[in-house]
Amino acid sequence: MIPIAHVIALSAVLFAIGALGVLVRRNLVVMLMSIELMLNAANLAFIGFARHHGDETGHVFVLMVIVVAAAEVAVGLGILIALFRNRASVDVEDASLLKW
Repeated sequence: MIPIAHVIALSAVLFAIGALGVLVRRNLVVMLMSIELMLNAANLAFIGFARHHGDETGHVFVLMVIVVAAAEVAVGLGILIALFRNRASVDVEDASLLKW
């Protein structure tokens, strides 16, 4: 059995890498992947705590997070494709130029 401290430490490291990717990178594709990494880190923490406590509630939360992540990818990629068609770039600065 893996100790809960190791699972939470791995989850924290993955979340920190994802947060760093969102804050540092300017490419929208990399930012979307970093957000997915952060969501997967939260899923890992949910599963770790659910296994530690012997409860299935964490699994339900993981299923909800996966559904939200799928919706986020669908909407995010749609916006990304529209931005690329209009500006021929996926830079965040070009997205800020789409304001009214």
